[in-house]
Amino acid sequence: MPFNIPIALTWLRIVMIPLIVALYYVPDSWLTPLERDTWAAIVFVIAALTDWFDGWLARRWNQTSSFGAFLDPVADKLMVGAALLVLLDLNRVDAFIALVIIGREITISALREWMAKIGASASVAVHRLGKFKTAAQMVAIPCLLYWHSWNGLPIRLIGQVLIVVAAVLTVWSMCYYLQKAWPEIKKKQ
Repeated sequence: MPFNIPIALTWLRIVMIPLIVALYYVPDSWLTPLERDTWAAIVFVIAALTDWFDGWLARRWNQTSSFGAFLDPVADKLMVGAALLVLLDLNRVDAFIALVIIGREITISALREWMAKIGASASVAVHRLGKFKTAAQMVAIPCLLYWHSWNGLPIRLIGQVLIVVAAVLTVWSMCYYLQKAWPEIKKKQ
């Protein structure tokens, strides 16, 4: 297993996941709900930024690896899944939306694994539609974790709108990837 700064940042993102969850189990005497929500949103944003930064560093320093390519999306899916479960528990996201997003992640991960196994991974390479979906999620989730207004901005409402946008993009991108994979799937029947 290679180890470099981009992979270390990915591992850091994985380590931050339990921290976000743990903040919601801290006694109210330690943190007010506003402080808890603020820290959870900040930790999530830092984790999301490491996602962008580790990929940028890996390409810039020519430190890409198959292990890093495997670990990075796993970290992303764990981070989003854990945050959605927290938000579901807090009644800040609808169960259907959480199910759509998590279900898509599992489906596309399995599809990519299978397509790689049959030598057709290029047909399900990351597309900008998936990147837009990720961007919507990565803005919506910290807004929903924060849940309060900030300087008159209705952060909760922004998060609620963006998570619906993310869910729509989730379904759209899943259909796109399945459509791209379909010719290869038909060949293997």
